[in-house]
Amino acid sequence: MSNEKYTLRKRRHARVRAKVEGTEQRPRLIVFRSLLHTSAQLIDDTTGKVLAGASDVKAKKGTKTERAKTVGEDIAKIAIERKIESVVFDRNGYKYHGRVKALADGAREGGLKF
Repeated sequence: MSNEKYTLRKRRHARVRAKVEGTEQRPRLIVFRSLLHTSAQLIDDTTGKVLAGASDVKAKKGTKTERAKTVGEDIAKIAIERKIESVVFDRNGYKYHGRVKALADGAREGGLKF
C-alpha cells in the first residue's frame, strides 16, 4: 500500500510539473511533507538552482500544521529579502489540504503572490 501511494503521488507531481515551470523572476515554490516535518524551497527551473529554502526541523512548539504555516511565513520573508514577490506554487503531488494549505496561507500572509 505504501509503495502504491508513493507512485500515485509521483504521477500527480509529474502531471503538475509538465505545466508548471519556475523562472528567476517567478520561481517555483515546492512543498515537501515528511511524517515529522514540512519544508519548502524556491527553485529556478531555467538554471536548476535552489534560490531559498525553509524548514520546521528546528521548531519545537506547535502542531505540524502550525509549524507548516511558520515555514510559509519564513520562506516568504526570505523571498521578499531577495526581491521575489511572485511565485508559482507546486504542491508536489500532495492534496491542497492541511499542512500544504497552511504553508501556502503562511506564504501569502508573508507577502508572496501566487
